[in-house]
Amino acid sequence: MECEQPIFSVLSGGLKQQKEAGDTSTSTTTNTTTDAESGIFSGECELCVEHESELDWFCGTEQKLICSHCAIVGPCHGHTVTPLATRVTAVRALRIERFIDQTLTAKEQKLQTAASRAREQVVAQINAAREALEEEEQRLLEEVQREEERVEQCLLTQRAHWSQALESLSQTRSSLVHTLTHSPDAQLVTSVQEIAERVEETEGVGEPCDTDQLNLNAACSDSKLLRGLWATAVLLGPNAYGSSHLKFDERTVSPLLSLSDDFCTLTFVHKKARQSPPYDPARFDCWPNALGSVTMSSGTHSWVVDVGQSAAFKVGVCYASLERKGSGNEARLGYNSQSWVLSHYDGDYSFCHAGKKVALQVVKRPQRIGLLLDWPSQTLMFYEPDSSAVLYSVTHHFGAPLLLACAVTDRSITILH
Repeated sequence: MECEQPIFSVLSGGLKQQKEAGDTSTSTTTNTTTDAESGIFSGECELCVEHESELDWFCGTEQKLICSHCAIVGPCHGHTVTPLATRVTAVRALRIERFIDQTLTAKEQKLQTAASRAREQVVAQINAAREALEEEEQRLLEEVQREEERVEQCLLTQRAHWSQALESLSQTRSSLVHTLTHSPDAQLVTSVQEIAERVEETEGVGEPCDTDQLNLNAACSDSKLLRGLWATAVLLGPNAYGSSHLKFDERTVSPLLSLSDDFCTLTFVHKKARQSPPYDPARFDCWPNALGSVTMSSGTHSWVVDVGQSAAFKVGVCYASLERKGSGNEARLGYNSQSWVLSHYDGDYSFCHAGKKVALQVVKRPQRIGLLLDWPSQTLMFYEPDSSAVLYSVTHHFGAPLLLACAVTDRSITILH
């Protein structure tokens, strides 16, 4: 690859080309000689000590740089020499070949090994998840089967009990009718005690009533693992931030709050800066509440609220029929049967519904809080978007469409899109 040539023919051609090229050739040679990748020269524009000419040739016999005079009349006369540019090109080509053969080949092997390891890890994790799901599926199906059998047994027992009671009442009625219609008056007087006892027996049978024991317990199909995996799949999906149409309804915003121009941010307003908005039956007049603009009564919905540094807020859902006027609990989020909210106040987090609070253990104060409403399963979930950690989950039979419900008494909160 060194393209070695007889010295006189190479020199005559090389010198002629240098004369014709002039400064351009000199510049090219200079740039070439400064290229450290060649590995066969050490400095820029080095000169031969003996002839004071540029070292622009390479002696393959002695493995050193020489000038043209050294090759023609000097100590390297008769040696195998090549132009420096040719030598540099050859060295670079050799290095490229080595890079391809060694570095890139090694990289390819490492890539194949890493890809194989990654595939194995993915398969192992998927298999672990699949095995866990299969085991959980089997457990839940068995639990549902046991619950079904229990309810069926209760129904059979109830059916047998009330069938027996009905038969007893029918016999008693027939007996009383026969006694009253076929007994002489004198005999009826002596049968009063017997009739009273039979009537007392029928009164002791009581009235049939429905009980929880006759219903399938919905908790039999509840699974923390399944709920967590389902929530993660939804939360990490493309629609994790919900609909871009979800905003606050301006008509519902309390006078204690201000609404941003994009209808997405609620800010608590201090007393001096408050204004009196026009009367609206949909507006909260005492509590610092506001409702969303979109009703939800089917499908799966998720959205995220940026709570920032607010030290007092509530986020959740409510029925559209929630009371708007007055300072009573009927209009206070979380203190009635029509609202479900996550509350943060004085450093504590809790879930509130119908006046009952469930304290939540929050390790790290979230900057954002996500809500997930799955209408088919009647599930409302509060989660932390960054980690997809579930803060609280509730299953409830929602009897009417729901609206986003928020309250804030410190700084501001924002619906994110």
